[in-house]
Order: sequence, then structure tokens, then C-alpha cells
Amino acid sequence: MTTRAAPARRMWPLYAAGFTTAFGAHGIAASLGGASKDAVTSLLVLGGLLALYDGAEVLLKPVFGTLADRVGARPVLLGGLIGFALASALYVVADSPGWLWAARLGQGAAASAFSPSASALVARLNPAAERGRAFGGYGFYKSIGYTLGPLLGGVLVWAGGLRLLFAVLAVLGAAVAVWAALAVPVVPPLPKARQTVLDLARRLADPAFLAPTGALAAATAALSAGVGFLPVSGRAAGLGTVATGAAVSLLAACAAVVQPRAGRALDEGRLTTRSGLAGGLAVTAAGLVSAMLPGLTGILVGATLIGLGTGLITPLGFAALASSTPEERLGQTMGAAELGRELGDAGGPLLVAAVASGTSLPYGFGALGTLVGAGAVVAFVRRDRAF
Repeated sequence: MTTRAAPARRMWPLYAAGFTTAFGAHGIAASLGGASKDAVTSLLVLGGLLALYDGAEVLLKPVFGTLADRVGARPVLLGGLIGFALASALYVVADSPGWLWAARLGQGAAASAFSPSASALVARLNPAAERGRAFGGYGFYKSIGYTLGPLLGGVLVWAGGLRLLFAVLAVLGAAVAVWAALAVPVVPPLPKARQTVLDLARRLADPAFLAPTGALAAATAALSAGVGFLPVSGRAAGLGTVATGAAVSLLAACAAVVQPRAGRALDEGRLTTRSGLAGGLAVTAAGLVSAMLPGLTGILVGATLIGLGTGLITPLGFAALASSTPEERLGQTMGAAELGRELGDAGGPLLVAAVASGTSLPYGFGALGTLVGAGAVVAFVRRDRAF
């Protein structure tokens, strides 16, 4: 077991991998429907391309997480980054609608490999007492990727179309792969006892897994709904694109700033996993309810609180999963937890949209806020079980 925190030079490539998956996901997603000559103009095709990336992650993250436990997280990390670079380069070379589908699917599959592997390495390279700080840093740079993705992606598409954006992602993936190969140490897989399907089901049904994963899923659902629907509220209130874009950036910036601080507070004993996750869920729920308020006030308060709440939940949730999982099963656990996050990423906006379609958007925010708030109540009340 690791007794000392990994040097910064070994952690930076893992942080860069987190940035890459976030930048790749949001940078392209925000640019596919843009105004460039190669942008997607059909809403049906746009929806399919957006779902393709997430669908690959939902199906493959648990698979690659288990593979990381079997062969080692470092080879899966490097293979995923190389695959991401090759998939991105595919569209640069081919430049046709059919190959755009193939490139997007390849990117999603590759991210499914290197994202849970990076999380597992963050845990393996740091002792339990330092994992809050480590996951806080990892989450910070991932949030920076989410924040800068739409902005930088839009600039690149404006300057050279989708091909330029894919070319930059290909270079980024290759550069991070080389960096990781040089700086991330070999972390051999640990011997493990044979695990049956029943053993796996029992472990994944344990509150030590379900509580942090549920909190992470709720945070991702709120984040995705906020990013997707706060601009809609802004337009309904007569606000321009600059104001609504600033609100989304505020949400992501708050999440980025809070994560390292939450991780340090956990490591220093100033915050417990239970209180942090419960408090984060409560703040996130308050943000969703605040988004029901009309005008700029509701948008800014909602964005701030959603960002603060999700920023508090993310490093604590991953640190809790790492501390409750045998090290030889970290990849499998991180892959399964990432699956939970992907389901929240899809389910949050779907719930808001479903309720809003029958009523109005504020009620959609209220429905998701009620659900997240119920999770906070459960976390506060369940003091009989530790996680």
C-alpha cells in the first residue's frame, strides 16, 4: 500500500488526462451544431452524435475498469489516450459525415478506457490520507476542461472548422500519452481472490459503494441540467448569449475552485465524507430550486450553488470509493462509478425536460432539486452505516 503521496510530476499527466476527456466531450458537443461549413445541421443527426459518445462510455467504462485491474491501469491509460488521438485524427484525414460518426464513437470508446484508469491511478499512487487532495486536483482540471471546452472549441471551429478541432484533440491525446508514458510509473496489478458475479453484485449493492456513487450521479445530473437549461432560462428572461454563457462559466468555475479545497479539508479531518456529501447534495438541491426564480437572480444564484455543491461532492465521492475498495479492484469500482455518473449525466436533463414539457422549465428544475434534496436527507439520516 502507498504510504507517501506521489510527486507532482507523476500526477500532472493524470490531471491532463482528466482535462482531455472533459475538453474532448464538451468542446465537440458544443461545436457540432455551430455555424461552420462542416457543422451538423440536422437535429436528429446532432442528437445521435451526442448520444454516441455517452453511449460508448456507458457500455465500456466498467469493462475497461475491470481490464485495468487485470493488466494494470497504466497500459489501459496509455492505450486509451493513443486510441483517442487516432480516433480524432481519423476525421481530420477522412473529413466525411460517415467518418465523423466513426471518430466520435472511437473517442467515446477511448475515453472509456483512460478515464477510469486515470481515476484508479490517482488512488493507487496516493495513500488514503492524501486521496481527497489528489482527487480534488484531478476534479479541478477536469472542470477546467468542461469550462474551456465550449469556448476554445468554438474558437477553433470558427478558425478552421471541425477538422481543426479534431486535429487539436489528436495532438492533445498524443502529447498526454507521451507525457504519461514518461512520467507515470508502472503500477502492477495486485493479486486478487476469485470473484463471482454474486460477489460483484454484493459489493456494488453495499452502501459503501451506492452512497458515494449515488451522490456523484446526482451531482452530474444537476451539473448537466444546469449547463443545458440555465441558458434556456436566460433566453426566456430576455438575456443575451453573453450573459447566459457567463452563467454557465460561473457554474463550472465554482465547481473547479471548490474541489481542491474540499479534498484538502477531507484529508485534514475538517470534513467527513458523510457530512461533505450530504452538505454538497443539500447545496446542489438549493441551487436547482433557486434556478426556479425568475430573471438573472435565479440564474446566477442557481449556477453558483449548483457549482459549489457539485464541486464539494465530486472529490469526496471518489475518495470515499477509493477508501472502501480493495486496491486490486479499484479499476472495476471506478468504472462502475463512472457508469453511475454517465447515467446521471443523461438522466438529469431528461427528467428536467420531461417535467418541463408538461408544465414549464422552473418546475423541471424543482423536480430534480426535490430528488437531489431527498438524497441529502437520506445521507443526513443514515448515521447507522458508515461509508
